[in-house]
Amino acid sequence: MTYAPWVVLHVPHDAVVVPESVRSQFSVDDEELQRELCVMTDHHTHELFVGDHPEHLVIRSPVSRLVVDVERFEDDALEIMAARGLGVLYRCTSRLTPLRHDLSSEERESLLRRYYRPHHEALERVVAKVLAEFGRCLVLDCHSFPSTPLLYEGAGPDSPRPDICIGTDAFHTSAAVCEAFEDACRSQGWVVCRDDPFAGALVPASCYQKDSRVQAVMVEINRNLYLREPGPAKHEDFDACALRLQAAVQQAIRVL
Repeated sequence: MTYAPWVVLHVPHDAVVVPESVRSQFSVDDEELQRELCVMTDHHTHELFVGDHPEHLVIRSPVSRLVVDVERFEDDALEIMAARGLGVLYRCTSRLTPLRHDLSSEERESLLRRYYRPHHEALERVVAKVLAEFGRCLVLDCHSFPSTPLLYEGAGPDSPRPDICIGTDAFHTSAAVCEAFEDACRSQGWVVCRDDPFAGALVPASCYQKDSRVQAVMVEINRNLYLREPGPAKHEDFDACALRLQAAVQQAIRVL
């Protein structure tokens, strides 16, 4: 399935790659690192969301969010999760225990230069090209979340979780966009919440709170719908779930 040509898909958290040159920065052993990769990765979200959408309209991080989280603000002073040790460069695990040693300014700059900034430069380029051609752009931020809250979330272990979370931005998510995605996901029989358990939606920094032609919405799918948690193994009905999700996205876009 392909979407409208003014739709850009952002897939920031489905990679599990930890480059060997970065591994030495982590203070956890291999077992703990694999556990973190298991619970913190949005496994298979590229496959779930993208379908046949052109790859030049898909921005995907090549490395794990444990290396660099491209969804965060580069400046920790602007990033709310930095207070929990989960800013652009994670210092803590999902259990709020130490993940990596304190980085030098040179190590930090190297990671940002190699992984974070090229990712955002690519997003800037593709959104600018789409705007120039169509006068509008929708950034679809593609995520998943565990069916049981992780400790860093600050929610109780028995907190109810929806099937789908629609994340919004006060400036870049219009009521029409939000309602279209909520209605489309509910039409698939899913329980949908807005900005719960996660909130927000990403746009290029140059457009942030400046250009309303750039709309954004985050769609988060509960992993128990398609995974054998906590690992990355797919349910037997993974393909059917992906088709339902892509159909919902297509339905939402069609009315915008």
